[in-house]
Amino acid sequence: MSRRRSAPRAAAPRLLPSSPCPCGLPAAYGDCCGRLHRGQAAATTAESLMRSRFSAFAAQDEAYLLRTWHPDTRPAEVDFDPGLRWTGLEVVDTTEGGAFHAQGTVAFRAHWTEGGEEGVLSENSRFVRHEGAWVYLDALSLG
Repeated sequence: MSRRRSAPRAAAPRLLPSSPCPCGLPAAYGDCCGRLHRGQAAATTAESLMRSRFSAFAAQDEAYLLRTWHPDTRPAEVDFDPGLRWTGLEVVDTTEGGAFHAQGTVAFRAHWTEGGEEGVLSENSRFVRHEGAWVYLDALSLG
């Protein structure tokens, strides 16, 4: 959910604990995805990991994104596009990914703005358990 550019990095968007959570759930960031980002809680489902990773992209929290990426597919770094802002998340569908599953998928639409333009990224992400924790593996083709 980032695009490669050589421009210098802009300051990460500031999310206060009282800010609405970017993931779209009706909770404050500090009580929702912020707990996962700070390491005070772990994602219990593939969907909760997907939501927390979207919020991490919105907050440009590289450490959390890398920590929750499967080591076989994890990049060396996350290169955030300084002009891109993630503005909303819609979870479209989930398969498996619950407490008793080893894998799951989450189909979603992530809304963004850049330079006055709006767009949507549609993806079906695959998640697996690695050393007991949910991690992002890769994106499945939508075609």
